[in-house]
Amino acid sequence: MDGERDALTTAFEAERPRLRAVAYRMLGSLAEAEDAVQETWLRADRAGVAEVGNLPGWLTTVLSRICLNLLRSRTTRREDPYGDQAPEPVAPDGDGEGDPAREAVLADEVGPALLVVLDTLGPAERLAFVLHDLFAVPFAEIAPLLERTPAATRQLAGRARRRVRGADAPAAPEPARQRKAVDAFLAATRGGDFTALVSLLAPDVVLRADARVVPTPEPVTVRGAERVARGAMAAMGRARFTGVGLVDGAAGLVMARGGRLALVLEFTVADGLISAVEVTADPESLAALEITAPDA
Repeated sequence: MDGERDALTTAFEAERPRLRAVAYRMLGSLAEAEDAVQETWLRADRAGVAEVGNLPGWLTTVLSRICLNLLRSRTTRREDPYGDQAPEPVAPDGDGEGDPAREAVLADEVGPALLVVLDTLGPAERLAFVLHDLFAVPFAEIAPLLERTPAATRQLAGRARRRVRGADAPAAPEPARQRKAVDAFLAATRGGDFTALVSLLAPDVVLRADARVVPTPEPVTVRGAERVARGAMAAMGRARFTGVGLVDGAAGLVMARGGRLALVLEFTVADGLISAVEVTADPESLAALEITAPDA
């Protein structure tokens, strides 16, 4: 008996990174993903899976059911994707559950914009899209989890795919200068490179932030390359949870903590330099933006 349990433990630990990756994309929260993986282990340990021929597939099925239940219970607790209040965009580093540094790495690997779009999908759509499009699970294996036919499951994944890509995505590719400037702005902010950041900004650059960003009683306007760069340097911790996304079809920056949209930066680029930055954290304003994953 001990030998069987040791073999299961070894096999499960080999699968743990993949299971965590699946759960994180399903749930958008490292703490919830870790809990789902641990519950999967407990069920495998209780079930006695020595006779299971395809243990990775069995574990994925159990994990997916756990995640689906969590997603369904989540939708009953909120009426909109932002809840009653938006996440506080400037909470001190380390607040909240789980390991913020580890979650930041995971969020960066997945892409904050993709996490934001996934959060807008219904539980069935999200499961179908994540399992099939991101982890190549056949529709025939996903369908029983959703109690649907493979054809209906394919339709769910297709609808989710269109949401991820953006139903009204522009036919022409986005300007290369815009994307290059946004990529460079994020890299300089994450790296704390003040000189590089100033070099990306027009001397008379204007940054406007709504009252929820700081927060302050009134919206904030900052003018001048050095002042805007200093403000960006003060937000280095926030940059760990930020990635490039398409905001109304143009390259911008999207911040997501716990898979939830918290902050958006929109950029105006002229002659290769950033001439204006619009920072939005107000929940109603965020809800009006169309966020899609870049290069989807």
